[in-house]
Amino acid sequence: MLAIRFEATGGPEVLERVALPEPAPGPGEVLVRHTAIGVNFIDTYHRSGVYPVPLPAIPGLEAAGRVEAVGAGVTHLREGDRVVYFTASPGSYAAARAVPAHAVVRLPDDLPDEVAAAAWLKAATVEFLVERCARVTAGDTVVVTAAAGGVGLLLCQWLKAVGARTIAVASSAEKQALARGAGADEAIGYEGMAEAVRALTSGRGADVVIDGVGRATFEAALAALRRRGLLVSFGNASGKVGPVDFGILAARGSLFTTRPTLFDYYATAEDFAAGTARVLAMLAGGRLDVRIGHRWPLAEAAACHQALEARATTGSVLLLP
Repeated sequence: MLAIRFEATGGPEVLERVALPEPAPGPGEVLVRHTAIGVNFIDTYHRSGVYPVPLPAIPGLEAAGRVEAVGAGVTHLREGDRVVYFTASPGSYAAARAVPAHAVVRLPDDLPDEVAAAAWLKAATVEFLVERCARVTAGDTVVVTAAAGGVGLLLCQWLKAVGARTIAVASSAEKQALARGAGADEAIGYEGMAEAVRALTSGRGADVVIDGVGRATFEAALAALRRRGLLVSFGNASGKVGPVDFGILAARGSLFTTRPTLFDYYATAEDFAAGTARVLAMLAGGRLDVRIGHRWPLAEAAACHQALEARATTGSVLLLP
């Protein structure tokens, strides 16, 4: 089968097309034949070495497809089931994958494969960020950076659904318009971000900043917060924030900050069941309009990563086997 693999970390050029034997599911696993593979920025962290993984490695944490074979002990899935999954370890940039069955969810008939692959991990990320990490409630003012990306657009919609006021931050007028279309109340650029947020909040600042950019926006995000506000720094698109003097939190108004990861919020079977049920309810209820901005053939994964890191994409990105 076709797979994309890297044997050393580096830029998109380290991604190579390889032909590998098709896997067989072991006990507690199912073999999923992929129809659509979700691309996430964390895939570039694995490839570049920001988040080290054993080498050689196949990138990718999520995909949708059909169950082609069932391993021993699996009772809740059958051959032919349409499914979606995400996992903590990479390996989905391939035509098929043997996946732990506990990570696999059967899709409802009205949820297309491409939409599921485009939304699954991102929507689960949004669910934990909004509802269990920041605990956003109606009336809160929330700043979202990278608001026109796959996670950003879903954040704007989810925050609207819970009644928050959203200030989206994006790098161009086109991207800002996308964020407004997804439910953001205001949209601004990165230059003068903190000042713009304060102007929009009558000097008070935001209750929460949800930031996927990292180093380039860290200080502006803190400056945009109200006294005792919360910075949720969940991504490193511009690089890691690096060493931090905790005194800056006191100087900015006794601020709070956290650096959460998805898999600490989906760590147990109970977490997983509750979180994915909420995601399915939001998707099935029509509260999330999943925008698929780009599709690449699986064989062109390197070009996909190049565009992703150049901020040349909007919405969710798919690889198609």
